[in-house]
Amino acid sequence: MKRTWLLFAQAVTVLLAAYFVVATLKPEWINKRATSLGGVVSIVEAPAGNPGIPTAGSLSAAAKKASPAVVSINTSKAAQRNPRSNDPWFRFFFGDQDDQPQVGLGSGVIVSPDGYILTNNHVVEGADEIEVTLNDSRHAHGKVIGTDPDTDLAVLKIELDKLPAIVLGDSDALQVGDQVLAIGNPFGVGQTVTSGIVSALGRNQLGINNFENFIQTDAAINPGNSGGALIDVNGNLQGINTAIYSRSGGSMGIGFAIPVSMAKIVLEGIVKEGQVRRGWIGVEPNELSPELAETFGVKADTGVIITGVLQNGPAAKAGIRPGDVITSVGEKKTDNVQALLTAVAGLKPGSTARFALQRGSDKMELDVMPGLRPKSPVRQLPNQQQQPE
Repeated sequence: MKRTWLLFAQAVTVLLAAYFVVATLKPEWINKRATSLGGVVSIVEAPAGNPGIPTAGSLSAAAKKASPAVVSINTSKAAQRNPRSNDPWFRFFFGDQDDQPQVGLGSGVIVSPDGYILTNNHVVEGADEIEVTLNDSRHAHGKVIGTDPDTDLAVLKIELDKLPAIVLGDSDALQVGDQVLAIGNPFGVGQTVTSGIVSALGRNQLGINNFENFIQTDAAINPGNSGGALIDVNGNLQGINTAIYSRSGGSMGIGFAIPVSMAKIVLEGIVKEGQVRRGWIGVEPNELSPELAETFGVKADTGVIITGVLQNGPAAKAGIRPGDVITSVGEKKTDNVQALLTAVAGLKPGSTARFALQRGSDKMELDVMPGLRPKSPVRQLPNQQQQPE
């Protein structure tokens, strides 16, 4: 009997030792539990994870930080009633006209605890009613503080307490290949987060807006995402999603966002002065081509050639003439028309700026005092689609 008890004690000791060795070196062997469903199917379950700790490579922290500040915007516009819709003969031939209001959908970003929201101008343009829905399901009436069709931006304001505000990032520090997230309300299904990278920077000459300096991304942007947030991996705002390149109306992996650096200028201008004050010099610029260079007898290889100058405009008063090639504005090189337009727009009206140009074979510099740029309509090409409201 004593011998049997000794063998049992030794066996238990060996098993316990083996258990502790396995638990120390291969704990996953123990955590995997083989169970059965109804005694028929055996399954293996992974060990329970800690819900408070994101998995490696997860962008959940960035999404969690920024999502509360991204809102859904619903707009409505009264239907355009035909003045002859009450005519019996008109109704006989054309039937009863639909008097239902037109509704639209978009997104926006709360950028201040005071209730200021950045969104796209085309989301709220012409709307009679604007309803803003927060991620916590609160609703508020949105008031348009101002719009800037030249950049397709608009500023709204809501009156609610304890509003979450997104942190503005530095879009000038973005690099091609950086990871980004797009947050919005596509197709009205509810707030959605998509991921991608920065595909390109400084996209212009797309014919979407007058002032273009887009961030291009492959993060899925669909109808309803307009005005939503493009954020970095730290949850900071890098851009306002505004347009897609699409032949079908849906995402094809080419989306465009307005950099937050540009959006911040528009926000400050609208809130402080009710408009964005941009520089204007009164010229007709064109891309420098060999034909135009030969026509005007200019020897420049780079720059923007001026083919027309407004009489008594700021450029004319400063001495700029047709045929001059502007190569830089201040410290900014002007290699194309869009670069010149953006550089001049960034000048403060009434403050002198130094322009470098070439006239014939002579290089010179002139001081120009820009005026206030007049408002102009938004341009749009058929194959570059702004998100429908």
